[in-house]
This record gives sequence, C-alpha cells and structure tokens, in this order.
Amino acid sequence: MLVLVVPFAQPAAAEEGEAIAEAVADFAEKSGYPGIAVVVTEPDGNRHATTYGVDAEGDAVTSDTRMPVASVSKTMTAAAVMQLVAAGRVDLDAPVYDYLPDFRLEDRRGAEITVRHLLSQTSGITDLTLREKSLPQPSTLAEAERRARQAGLATDPGAKYAYTNTNFHLAARIVERVSGMPFGDYLERAIFEPAGMKRTTTIDVTPEDLPADVADGHLYAYGLTPPAAEPHRFVDGSDGVITTPDDLATWLLVQRRDGVAANGTRVLPAGTIEQMQTAGPDARYALGWEVGDRHGEQEVGHGGIWFTYTADVLLTESGHGVVVMGNSGVGLGNEGTGTLATSVADIIDGRAVEPMSPIRVWTDLVLAALTLLTTALGVRRLARTRSWVRKHGDKAGSRLTARLLPRLAPTVLLFGLPYLIGFLYGGGRDISLVQLAHFSPALMIWVTVAAVANLATIVVRILGLRRHRAGEPVPSSRRADTSTKERTPAATRAP
Repeated sequence: MLVLVVPFAQPAAAEEGEAIAEAVADFAEKSGYPGIAVVVTEPDGNRHATTYGVDAEGDAVTSDTRMPVASVSKTMTAAAVMQLVAAGRVDLDAPVYDYLPDFRLEDRRGAEITVRHLLSQTSGITDLTLREKSLPQPSTLAEAERRARQAGLATDPGAKYAYTNTNFHLAARIVERVSGMPFGDYLERAIFEPAGMKRTTTIDVTPEDLPADVADGHLYAYGLTPPAAEPHRFVDGSDGVITTPDDLATWLLVQRRDGVAANGTRVLPAGTIEQMQTAGPDARYALGWEVGDRHGEQEVGHGGIWFTYTADVLLTESGHGVVVMGNSGVGLGNEGTGTLATSVADIIDGRAVEPMSPIRVWTDLVLAALTLLTTALGVRRLARTRSWVRKHGDKAGSRLTARLLPRLAPTVLLFGLPYLIGFLYGGGRDISLVQLAHFSPALMIWVTVAAVANLATIVVRILGLRRHRAGEPVPSSRRADTSTKERTPAATRAP
C-alpha cells in the first residue's frame, strides 16, 4: 500500500517523516484501516502530512479528504460555549435551567447542574441513567433536550466524571437558545469561518446527513474491512463535525496561538484556551478536552470514535500538534487511533516506537474458531436427539427443565451483550445490538450462532419428548439411528 509523505525540509526531519510513515503503515495494516491521514503541526505553524491507503470508493486518502472526527467535535462545541461565556451571555457556573427553562429532571438535584458540569462531563447524567444510543434517536437538539428530561442522576452534579454525549447535546442546545441561531449555523459563522476551516461542517444525524463527498467508513471482521454506513444516530453537538485532516490541523494551531487563527483572526479571547484545557485536581477531563500524562509530561487532546471512523488529536508539551483520522471504526482489539497518535508524538519527541501486535486479527480468529466449534457441537447435539430422548424421556418434568433451561444462556447473553460490552469495554457506555454488530461482527456472529444452536436443541428435544411420550418414533439423523438401533438377537441372525 502506498504511503505518501509530504517532504520534510531538514535531514533529521526527513528521518522523522520516514519513521512516522512506517508507524502509520504498521498501524493501518495490523488494525484494519484501509485509509489513514496524519498531520503534524510544528511550533512555528508549519505542518507535515502523511497519508495511507484509500477510502471506500477507492480514492486515495489525502490531507484534504473529508471524514467525521466523532467526539473531537466536543472541543468545538465547548469553544462555542466559551465564546458566549467571554461575551457575558453565559455563566459557566450558572444552572443549566437558566438557559433551558423547559429542561427539568425528576431528580431535584438536576437544578444544581451547571454549564461547567456539562463541559467537564460531571453533570451526574451517564449512559446508564440515559441510554442515549439505545433510545429512539432525536433529529434536532430541541428533541434531544426533551429526551434528556427522562435522565436520572448517578451522582450529585460535580461529584464524579462520567462521559456521555448527552452533556454536549445540552451544551449545544444552550448555544442555540442563547445565540438565537441553529447550532450548525453558529459553528459555521463563529468557529469554522474565522478559524479558516473551509471544508468543515457539522451534521445532526448519521448517516442521512453526511455530505455527498464523505465515503462510507469500514468495519472489521476476520481480517477483512468491508465498507459500511454508520448506524442511525443523533450526533449534533457531541460527535457530528465533518472535516479534513488539514482543517483539523488548522484547529490545533488555533489552540497553540491562544485562540488566534493562522490567518490572524481571533477565534477565542486570550486565556480561554488555557481555561478550557486545565482540568481540576485529580480530573482527566477539562472543558471539552481530555488531559493526561505521557512519559511524565502533560498531554492535552481528545479521541473520537464512530463505528465506521475514528480520529484523535494531541497537543504535546514540546509545542507540536498531532492529527490522526482513519476510516475504520472502533472494535474489539482496536480502541481507535489513539495508539497511533501517541506513537507519532513519541517519534516527534525522539522516542523509539515498537511495532504493534496484530491483536485485532488474532481476536477475530479466536472468535472464528469458537464459532466453528459451536456450530459443530450444535449439529452433534441435534444428531443425537433420539438417544437423548431415550435416555431422559421418562424423567420428571422438573428434571428435564433443569437440563434444558441452561441452554437459554446464550440467548440471554446475546440480548445482554450490549450492557456487558458497554460496562467492560466502554466503562459503562451505551451501545445497541445493531451498533454492537458494527463494533465486532465476529463476536456477534459467534454469540448468535450459539443462541440459535441452543434454541434449536431445546425445540428439537421438546418435540422429541412429546413424540416419545405419545408412543411415536422420534426423528433423528441416519447416523444417530444407526448408533441407537436395537441389535437383532444373535439367535435370529442369518448364518
């Protein structure tokens, strides 16, 4: 696969560019990304791009290819709110109810939720108290606000961090109500245009609202990367921005220049960026930005995951910015492009980067083996129906129920899997069955096969028991008939 690197000026930088290209190719091939674009911004404002592969239409991915950035959008929603804060039209520590007078929760603590709590993901609303992906999807921010009225609170507002898109749906709705214009129009006029992000927009709903020039992303299954449309979801304010790697790099330069765009336009008041990117004590989320530690140095950034696209941005202590955008979704063995973003940052800082392990393909191969084994065992059980009925047919109903009931476990697991995966893999995040099929087709196929095979076993055995007790012959395969057929007494056998 061709990897395109925009030439670096100095020999040392050229070596750095080659190392980044190798890291991009290694990540793409082992994590199942048909296309990836990386842009590095220098402290002086220069930028360098490395691109790999193609999109679902077969066109080369470039630094000008439009793709979703998923939850990296939250950095822009937070910026929109902070513009209104700077203008004196929004108070970060005022109750959300002041700006959304129709928004009321049954829990009285809802009156204590402030705008700051929304932007810092500490409102007390979680994916467990409002399953925003599983519920019917709104089509506007006004509808998202109405849906959020049914949210419960897991904790007191401000007490604990819990990531949920609902916080940013509400934050975007505040921008609409205070500015008096649709959120998308506000972003266009107040963020994208002044920042110089000429090919950036935002949408309400996937996949219906995606621009025509945005190709489908991809899934991953058994080493293959089939194209797929994003499942139907409401994304405005939380993860709906569509942009290019180059435009996203332009947004990082706004962060590096204290709110001033490369074209000299001030997008955010002085000091606002530092305020947005400073987390409280023991906190890992500031105001629309994630704050972490890499090799003992502070690192500010944000990840973004769709089920068919992923993206990441990083701002390093050395003054560099890293943009990574890829056209495959998050899944088992792949938590997105964050690993690549960190590798690129390490290369920039002169650190060695180890090749990745092909975890994703091995995960799916294990699931494939389990699927084949489950299928074989299911067929074997069905073939032995007659012998099972003869052995257990005269037992009490309670004992037969005790034998058959455990075979419902795979079906229970199938319908409980979204909760289990959301808890174990996403820290309590919500996911629907359809979205889970995008997250890991191989996992869903295995659990579905197990459920179907065991349900078939239950049905066939119950029918066999009924025939047995009615004195009718129990159907079985030829092989099973042969194995259980009564043998002719030796005295009556032909010589």
